[in-house]
Amino acid sequence: MAEGRFITDLRRKFVQGDIVTQLLYVNVAVFIVVAVFNVIATLFNLSLVSWIKWLELPAWPETFIRQPWSLFTYMFMHADVFHILFNMLWLYWFGRLFLNFFSSKHLRGLYVLGGICGGLLYILSYNVFPYFEDKVYFSYLLGASASVLAIVVAAGVREPNYPVQLMFFGTVRLKYVAIFMVVLDLLFMTSSNAGGHIAHLGGALSGWWFAAGLSKGHDATKWINGILDWFSGLSGPRRVKRPKMEVHYGDKQKDYDYNAMKKEREAEVDRILDKLRKSGYGSLSEEEKRKLFDASKK
Repeated sequence: MAEGRFITDLRRKFVQGDIVTQLLYVNVAVFIVVAVFNVIATLFNLSLVSWIKWLELPAWPETFIRQPWSLFTYMFMHADVFHILFNMLWLYWFGRLFLNFFSSKHLRGLYVLGGICGGLLYILSYNVFPYFEDKVYFSYLLGASASVLAIVVAAGVREPNYPVQLMFFGTVRLKYVAIFMVVLDLLFMTSSNAGGHIAHLGGALSGWWFAAGLSKGHDATKWINGILDWFSGLSGPRRVKRPKMEVHYGDKQKDYDYNAMKKEREAEVDRILDKLRKSGYGSLSEEEKRKLFDASKK
């Protein structure tokens, strides 16, 4: 009985949560499922390594052709507790920050786009640079880092001077956080985790591509969100087609009132965003933060 309530409560929080919460749930759920199966397999002296590899992204193209889905699944896989812990902390912090500037759909699409670009750059690099020629056949990539860095860089491009509070460093502008992370990955491209750092750079490029393009009216995540919406439509309940609403002259006053309220809400959001740019997130009242959060989900 208690277990049923616990699962029901988790499902409710997942459905009602924002996109950051949902991504956190998915990543943690995948990690727990894989870990449990790994424990069970170990107890029976079995190995899940060969099966888990089907969800990780291989560097060798011939292997990748046999498991193309891994370009998507690898971004939800993690090696150990510390790996997922740090990735989820970064996703939580910068995902919330991202939603101050972009919509939930943008974050969902960019998470996937960052993972795809990071994975493709990883495969390309391991097959182009001679340094990796003795590693390409048995190297695999996993983790949400490329997706998370895409979110960080996109937020940094959108609001470069946004103040971020960092432990031991105090207030730092967002652009310096993004630049530091990119430079760090460049310096460690030949380390023991070379594939991970290369994938981070691919994610960073996608974040810049998205934010810079969106400012010019081009949404790089549109096609991804279109595919995800199509799949969610298949798995979810079908919408019943409603008959067209008849418009009567007596409703004109309602239309006028609705448009007036809509313009008033938009003007209030613009005012809050202007205050955010000038004085930072900490200057906003709780009511202003709530209004900004509600507007970001529309």
